[in-house]
Formats: sequence, C-alpha cells, structure tokens
Amino acid sequence: MNYFWMTVILLVTGASAVKIDVSVMEGDSVTLYTDVTKTQDNKVQWYYNSGRIARITGDPNKTCTDVQCNEGNWRFRDRLHLDHQTGSLTIRNITDTDSGLYKLQIIIPSSSISGKIFNVTIHDVSAAERNEMKRKSVKEGESVTLDPGVMKNTNDLMTWYFNDICMTEITGDPRSSADVQCEDADERFRDRLKLDHQTGSLIITNINTADTGLYNLQISSSGFSIMRSFSVSVTGECNVIIHCLHP
Repeated sequence: MNYFWMTVILLVTGASAVKIDVSVMEGDSVTLYTDVTKTQDNKVQWYYNSGRIARITGDPNKTCTDVQCNEGNWRFRDRLHLDHQTGSLTIRNITDTDSGLYKLQIIIPSSSISGKIFNVTIHDVSAAERNEMKRKSVKEGESVTLDPGVMKNTNDLMTWYFNDICMTEITGDPRSSADVQCEDADERFRDRLKLDHQTGSLIITNINTADTGLYNLQISSSGFSIMRSFSVSVTGECNVIIHCLHP
C-alpha cells in the first residue's frame, strides 16, 4: 500500500502561490519548507485552517508558536518547531486531527507578499498496521526489513539514520542505482545493509543486539520532508529466565 504521495500545482494569481499536497502517516514528523533564507526584515507567518499557529519576525518578542499565536488553542501542544534561519515549520508526532490546510505567508517590506498552501492528509492506517510496520522484534543472527510503505518518487532523497547517525541513502538521481554510504556512517553496519530502490525499504542482515534502537527514514521531496521512525528490538540467545554466563 502506498502511504506517501505528493503533487505540486502552481497557482497563477496576483501573488504567485504554490499548492502542495502532502500525505503522511500518524506518528510521522513533517517539515514544511519556505525555500527562503529568513532576513531580519522578513516576516514569516503560518496558518492552520485560517488560524495563525506560528510567526517569526526580526523581533524575538513577536515570535510565537501554537498557543502563543492562536489565542490559547493547544491543538499542537509542544509539537511545533520553527527554523529561525528559514522560517520552515516542523510538526512532530502528527495525529489524525492535524489534517487540513497549512498556509505560509512571507511578507517582505516594500516588496511583495508570497506564500504556499500545504494540504496535509493523514492516512487512515489502523494502530495494528502501524505497530507491525514500525515496531520490529527479531532474534540475533536474523535479517530485518524496515518497510516505509512507499513507492519512491524519482526525485526524492531517502536517507536512513540509526540513533540519529546517517547510515545510507538513495539519491534522487535516476541514473544512479548504487547505494550511497554516509560519510560518518556507523562501521557496525558494514556489508550488512541492502536497499530496495523502488520502495526505499532497508534490510539489515545478520542483526545483533547492538543494533537495537531507533531507525529513522527521512524522505526529502520538493517543498517538504517526512521523518518516519522504526523501533527495532534484538534478542540474544539468552532469555529472561536463563542467565548468560560471560567468561
């Protein structure tokens, strides 16, 4: 099942605007990009279904997110993050009630007003399906497949991380079919990673208990990126009843 898709439609209006459809899964984090570098004079404002949820200006006292901007509405309690260099907005741990229109307004004094509209849809996936996809429990020596449930778009960059350390990535260059190893990749995974270039799935072979942890897939596309997390638990030959004896 394809849980991720996007289209971009250019709207020709008085002030040119871009409409981007974003489809994510509950629990993901999504970053909506402004594609600009914030200057002291620029004002960046974000709206959710017409209610302002974030603002950044040259005055720190006028910068706000969530409840500070939206008259006490706690919908996004502690889940919004503003990039102060670009004004891009990140929504963490997205829920099914977060669907809707996110509008970006960039105001440049003595110049123009531009913006984007992001139509964010949360896929209706059962808790059992999400748990099966995102939580893996395997035995030492086995292989595990982390399947994000997507079909890779041609220009997407898909990057896998283990405990926030870059492991490997699939570039957006259709001419390249080789896996790209990150410069600071953890050597523990040497020769044990396989990537599916159609879906972005990651296969870890000959897994061991040191591989237990959090794996993140970042899907970077035009206008936004999605972070999807996977939890992997690896059990050794010993169980909770029989204790291992170490020399």
